[in-house]
Amino acid sequence: MRHRSWFLLAMASLVARSASAAPPDPKGDVARGKYLVATMGCHHCHTPMKMGPNGPERDMTRMLTGHPSDLKMTPSPDLGKGPWMMTASATFTAFAGPWGVSYAANLTPDPETGIGSWTEKTFVDAMRTGKHLGKGRPILPPMPLDSMAVATDKDLHAIYVYLKSLKPVKNPVPQPAEPAAPPATSR
Repeated sequence: MRHRSWFLLAMASLVARSASAAPPDPKGDVARGKYLVATMGCHHCHTPMKMGPNGPERDMTRMLTGHPSDLKMTPSPDLGKGPWMMTASATFTAFAGPWGVSYAANLTPDPETGIGSWTEKTFVDAMRTGKHLGKGRPILPPMPLDSMAVATDKDLHAIYVYLKSLKPVKNPVPQPAEPAAPPATSR
């Protein structure tokens, strides 16, 4: 009788392990990623704003394409040392502050101007380290890196799978600009 109990317990364990080792549901991962992108505020900066009938609204025809390449920015405003730390473009895709000027990246899977050539490891490394491609220049404000760095591997996987499921859109985003040099002081 004891042998039968051990056998049943071993079988139940194998069945449970098999069920948990089932391949991930790609449709479920894409849906989860879409939900996370929406709730984590990715559209706030990566989907340009436009003026609509009731005021500013997201331009979903440019969903997650980052700073519009056809919007040429003037030189970085001088924020001085007053109470203002940051300013944003009307599209809410370019930001100027003490770090210089940063532009929201194209998150579509376009291989030349988006994340199309990124592997999942590259994407996760970038979110964990706060460095472009996981090893390059710093990812600049206002990217919420403290939130992304603590996202679970499962959630970062879902976000990556969702972003890779989007239609690729060619939109070359400018490189960040260095902060304006402080004016020379005379002695």
